[in-house]
Amino acid sequence: MTIKSSQTLVSEALKEIKTISTDEAHKMFNDKQCNLIDIRDIRELQKEGQIEGANHIPRGMLEFWLDPDSGYFKDGKLDLNKEMVLFCAGGLRSALAAKSLKEMGFKKVSHIDGGFGALRQSKFKII
Repeated sequence: MTIKSSQTLVSEALKEIKTISTDEAHKMFNDKQCNLIDIRDIRELQKEGQIEGANHIPRGMLEFWLDPDSGYFKDGKLDLNKEMVLFCAGGLRSALAAKSLKEMGFKKVSHIDGGFGALRQSKFKII
């Protein structure tokens, strides 16, 4: 049995998904063109802070919260017609999550290069 490494999975995902910069994300966010989604664990938010105005959806619940047929669906939490812009701490989990949303059928999905680490150095406000 051959098991793909997490690094391989991320590399494959990066070839299939859209990666955007913090500046691109900031413009889309300010223009209300996207749902900014923080997929980090709640402990990471408590320890590191969070982006003002971002939606928090833990990585483990993302597909369930965005599936209208799921019992966990968060109706009205996000505008499903806007781009889903994901970020995690460094960009690995968000790459995998973006690929998963594309596989679910979401057309407008991207993730932020560098994740929260890059966002800390950007125009976004940390709270």
